[in-house]
Amino acid sequence: MEQAEELARPAEFDYLDLLDNHYGHFRKFAPRLLRTYVFKSSKASHTLFQALEILKEINETGKRNIPETAPMDFLKSKWFKHVIKENGIDCHYYEFGIFSELCNHLRSGEMWVVGSRQYKDFEEYLLPQEKWKELKGKNQVPLTIPTNIDQYLQERFELMEEQLSKVNHLIQNQLLPDVEIYADKIQIASLKKMIPDEVEDLTRLIYSVLPRIKLTDLLVEVDSWTRFSKHFIHLHTQTEPKDKSVLFAAILADGINLGLSKMADACPNISYTQLAWISDWYIRDENYSKALGAITDFQHTYPFSSHWGDGSTSSSDGQFFRAGGQSSPLAQVNAKHGRDPGLSFYTHISDQYAPFYVQVISSSEEAPHIIDGLLYHEIDLEIEENYTDAAGFVDHVFAMCHMLGFRFAPRIKTFSKNKIYTFEKPLNQRHLEFMIGGTIYTKKIRENWDDLLRLTSSVRNGTVTASLILKKFAAYPRQNSLSVTLREIGRIERTLYTLEWLQSPELRRRVQVGLNKGEAKHALARAVFFNRLGEIRDRSYEDQLHRASGLQLSISAIVLWNTVYISRAVDALRVKGVDIPEEFLQHISPLGWEHITLTGDYVWNLNQKASFNNLRPLREKNSIKK
Repeated sequence: MEQAEELARPAEFDYLDLLDNHYGHFRKFAPRLLRTYVFKSSKASHTLFQALEILKEINETGKRNIPETAPMDFLKSKWFKHVIKENGIDCHYYEFGIFSELCNHLRSGEMWVVGSRQYKDFEEYLLPQEKWKELKGKNQVPLTIPTNIDQYLQERFELMEEQLSKVNHLIQNQLLPDVEIYADKIQIASLKKMIPDEVEDLTRLIYSVLPRIKLTDLLVEVDSWTRFSKHFIHLHTQTEPKDKSVLFAAILADGINLGLSKMADACPNISYTQLAWISDWYIRDENYSKALGAITDFQHTYPFSSHWGDGSTSSSDGQFFRAGGQSSPLAQVNAKHGRDPGLSFYTHISDQYAPFYVQVISSSEEAPHIIDGLLYHEIDLEIEENYTDAAGFVDHVFAMCHMLGFRFAPRIKTFSKNKIYTFEKPLNQRHLEFMIGGTIYTKKIRENWDDLLRLTSSVRNGTVTASLILKKFAAYPRQNSLSVTLREIGRIERTLYTLEWLQSPELRRRVQVGLNKGEAKHALARAVFFNRLGEIRDRSYEDQLHRASGLQLSISAIVLWNTVYISRAVDALRVKGVDIPEEFLQHISPLGWEHITLTGDYVWNLNQKASFNNLRPLREKNSIKK
């Protein structure tokens, strides 16, 4: 017991007490780091920059004491009792404090390293000032919101006041549809089932007459319709491969997670050397994106697709895959899916079920990647509204989507932490007081409005990706002014969206339907991506992205093929007298795969007779109920 008491740390224990024991080891690297890198700072970090210069001077001159005039205001309060001693400044802890804050300021962008790619000057992420002034002068700012700050704030203020008053009245009279509020807790009733019971039998009937087909033949047939293979061109000669069977085999090796070596074993007359050569010279991310876009655009123009949507909305979600073996650093972050390491394929799909953009991300960072898929795809669809689950419910995303012209529509699961923000303290909305978390910091918005417009225009023009900026903002332990400004804009848009969510069952249903399509696609992805136990065993990000892209291209081909043949099946069944109400067709998903052979030897028949003008015959049913 006495030994335990001696070893036990006191309740007021401070881990900084242990740092001094490691100072000798720390000094092996700290002076060299300061000699090697050139640091620069913004005005907000000027005192830290001064402290670094003092430290460099001490290292060069061999002095042992820190001057009493050395700056201290950059240090957090927890450091003061260690740094300030009776006999002056403790040089060990002062140096520790400098480097601790240097890490924070580098992440916040308030300091940067000359020549660094990761920690470069934030200014370098943005449109050059000359280009920005030119865009403003010509009224060509590529954003959908008013660029005049007074006009923007006035419009949002009036809209918010109107919605606050309306929702307050509905709460007071208990008129919010399917919403109950008890003891300041909001409960929204589950959505009622809108799919007729007959749809399940109808779906089974339609799929029972679709032709059976091997996945290899399906890819070849879809290519005969869309010519997606023409986008896989040689890195240098810009020509298409002479032997398409090798190209298709390499794509399918990615899509079913088989790998080139195993695919060579499963493909008669195709060697590993051929597959490796095709993969090195023809398989690239940009080629996959264009090929995926070709299939998605073709499906969008096919008339039957309009039963599922008009192509103006999409949903995005991450699908988790375990990482087998030693994988990339992305796979080491797994705060959401248990102990097993893994990563996510974050995919955007249209309201017509077709995937059109995919990213490989850490399994815990979905929100920053939402906007990338809306901006950087290769499809002709004009996406206006995007649905996500609660993981995307982030103020920065609300703000940037609104400024870029997209309607961000995440599902709201709980209201306990989802506070709304108003322009001023409401006087006549007492029924909403329990939901209000504070007021909008309009002064900060006004101060940084021009910089925020420049930042968002930079994202729109591709100077910097949305995910890079949003991840940088999210990593800041101390938010810089632009991050705070974007957050305040996001609070405005999130508040307006929350108020609409409470009033509109139609919005809640629309979001749920969009997310259900994504969940259904995940099931097909699991079925297709079955090799290697469905695990990601590639170490490089490039190979992982090829896996994700090959999978989405395979799924998109299945969706298109099913769309065409479901349309034919419906026509044929109606000719035979089967009653198929038009309103049922929106519930017939093109994501079925029971009629598709996914396994076996992969033989490529490039001379098959089936084409878009000569489709395969449907299967005959012996007995069809009319």
